[in-house]
Amino acid sequence: MRPIRPAMAAASIAAVLALAATACGQSEENGGDKANASAEQGTERRIAIPQELKDRLKEHGIDVDKWRNGAWKDWDGEKWLREAQDFVNPIIEDLWDPDRMREAETPPAQPVDRGISGDEGVTDPAPAPVDAEAVRAPYRANAPEAGKVFFDGPEGSMVCSATVVEDPANPGKSNMVWTAGHCVHAGKKGGWYRNIAFVPSYNDNARPTAELESTPKAEVAPHGVWWGDWVKTSEQWIGQGAKTGGQGAPYDFAVIHVTPEKGGTEKSLEETVGSALPVDFDAPAAPQIAQLTATGYPAGAPFDGERMFGCADRPGRLSVQSDEPTMYRIGCTMTGGSSGGGWVAEGPDGEPALISNTSIGPVSAGWLAGPRLGAEAKAVYEAVSRKFAGQ
Repeated sequence: MRPIRPAMAAASIAAVLALAATACGQSEENGGDKANASAEQGTERRIAIPQELKDRLKEHGIDVDKWRNGAWKDWDGEKWLREAQDFVNPIIEDLWDPDRMREAETPPAQPVDRGISGDEGVTDPAPAPVDAEAVRAPYRANAPEAGKVFFDGPEGSMVCSATVVEDPANPGKSNMVWTAGHCVHAGKKGGWYRNIAFVPSYNDNARPTAELESTPKAEVAPHGVWWGDWVKTSEQWIGQGAKTGGQGAPYDFAVIHVTPEKGGTEKSLEETVGSALPVDFDAPAAPQIAQLTATGYPAGAPFDGERMFGCADRPGRLSVQSDEPTMYRIGCTMTGGSSGGGWVAEGPDGEPALISNTSIGPVSAGWLAGPRLGAEAKAVYEAVSRKFAGQ
């Protein structure tokens, strides 16, 4: 398995699975002169960094002020922040401008030689492909909870998809976003990605790529840019996750707590977009779910990452490792860039609820798989909620 990315490998590995590192994509300049100019002109310091964390970062040789001014681009292995408590993401105002968002692409994936376990009664036959359908624009009216995540890695600027979810500690005022673990942390051989930001209803009117260069930012990012001030993923993803092979995929989920880049508003993310989905950690097994819908911004060909798509299908079961939880699997032609996007089904109250997120899929596209959310996912979710209770 490997990240679902635009430049997929040759036919000889067409059957190999790929981590849907949802268009975890790159730009050639890894930030470029624009990012440096923004940092020099002024940085946003509303994300408070505790002194204890600053001290730990210094042990890694990291000065937070220099980080804001461009030192974040130093990916020396000694400075790849790995542990959960070492996450840091100071706002660099205007770093994610429309040009840089548009230039974020998916890096090439590496081939692997392992497939799916064939456990009888656990892995169902592969589903028939379901063609992804364009979500009707404007997105803020038809899919208000959905959006796009931008972040930086050693290969450059990358993208994923994500969903605004409810915050039990702040009802009606959530600043929580659900995505995939591989969209925030590189897994066992890496650490936290940098400059993580969420843009709800990205490219709200579904403009074609050729028009986006002249599209105003107010339409590209109608609700602004929201920076992650805290992120949590599973310990299993941090300890096992990999770009290829599917390791850690049953625990490939994360929650980002966000704050607006520009400030000047007392409204939460949920109030700003007008909606947030509940998360169902006790959703039934695949055979009991009549239909679910996966949404995201696929960037691998024939898609370009600039518009939102969705697939609706009845899920089956997929076992990646026989000793790990079985995943949901649906037919879907979405490609890299859709990773982290929400999977929505009818909740216990009959209303839509998030029950999973896009995690992996085959190199040749045709289906997607997502983790079945249970106790580990609930613990991640509740930990982020508690951290910002009453804020």
